[in-house]
Amino acid sequence: MKQSVFGLVVALSLTACKEEPRGKMEPIPRPPGMKDAPPPAEAAPAAAAEPPVDPSKVVLRWKIAQGAPTSYRLDIERSGGAPASTEEAAPPKSAKGKEKPAPVAAATAALPGPVTYFMERTDSGDYRLRVVPVGGNVDADTATLSERGFVLDGLQGATRNTATLVLELPRDPVGTGDAWSLGTELILMEALGPQFQAGQPERSNRVKLASLTPADGGEQVATLEYDISEKLAGKVRGKEEPPTSPARAEEEDAEADESGRPRPRATPETSASAEVSITGRGEFLVKAGRWRSWEGTVTSVTKGAFPTAALQVPTGALKLRLTAVESAPAPAPTAQPQQ
Repeated sequence: MKQSVFGLVVALSLTACKEEPRGKMEPIPRPPGMKDAPPPAEAAPAAAAEPPVDPSKVVLRWKIAQGAPTSYRLDIERSGGAPASTEEAAPPKSAKGKEKPAPVAAATAALPGPVTYFMERTDSGDYRLRVVPVGGNVDADTATLSERGFVLDGLQGATRNTATLVLELPRDPVGTGDAWSLGTELILMEALGPQFQAGQPERSNRVKLASLTPADGGEQVATLEYDISEKLAGKVRGKEEPPTSPARAEEEDAEADESGRPRPRATPETSASAEVSITGRGEFLVKAGRWRSWEGTVTSVTKGAFPTAALQVPTGALKLRLTAVESAPAPAPTAQPQQ
C-alpha cells in the first residue's frame, strides 16, 4: 500500500514538471499575405564633429575692455595743392558757334581730419566710436561699431569712409594670402543728379593678409595690405539753350531741318569722370587686438563737370597716418549756471 501511494506521488510530480508555465502567451499567427514587420530603425549616426580650427588662420578683433578705451589720432597730409577738376574736352559751343563758359563744379567733400578716434565699450557690451576733430570747435560725430570695427550706425560721407578704412577688420578667420573687402562707398551714385548719364562703374575692393609673423610674448603681427579703387565715367547734359534774344525766339523756333520739322535748340553734352584709389599697409597685433601701425594714401581725380557731391572723399592726393594716443579726448565743455 505504501509503495502504491509513493508511486502515485512520483507520477504526479513528473506530470507537473511538463506543464507550461502560467501566464505564457501563445503567438497569434500572421494572416496570409501580410508582410513581416520592418526591422527596428538603426540608431541615428552621431552628429558630425566640427572641423578643427586651422592653426594657420587668425581672427582679427578689437579687444577693448570696459573702462579702458582705445584712442588713435589720424593725421592727414595733402601732397601738393588741392587740385581743381580738369577738363577732358574743350568748352562746348552753342548751336550758333559761340563758346559757352565751362560749368562750375560743386564743392568737394570736406577734409576728414586730422581727427581722433575714441573707441570704448559701453556697460551693455556694445562698441561706441567718437570722431573728434583736432583743434576745432566742432561737435564730435558718433557711431556704433561691431566687434570687428564695422560701422553699424552713424557717420556719413568722407568721415564714414575714412573710419571704415582704418577700423574695419575681416569678418571670418584669415590666413596668409586671404583677401576680403571693406564696406566703403567712394562714389555715391544717388548724388549724381539727373543731368549725369553714368556708364558702368569699375570697382576693386581688396584687402589682403600679406603675412603673419610671431612676436614677443606670444604675440602675432598680421600685416594687411589695401588696394581699393572706384572709377565712373559718363556724360553731363547741359540745360536747353535760351533763344539769342526775344526777337529771335520765333525765328529760331521756325528754323527747320531738311525734313521740314522744327529744329530743336542744341543741348550741349560733355564728358565727365571720377577716379578714386586707395592704398595702405597696416600691422595689427592679434593678441592685443589693436594697431601697431597704419599708413595709407587716398588719391581722387575728377575730369569735366563731374558732380563732386557724389565724391565721398576729398579730391587730390592725401597721406594718412594712424598713431595711438595715451589719453582719450575730453568731451566738449558745457556751460554751468552761475551760483
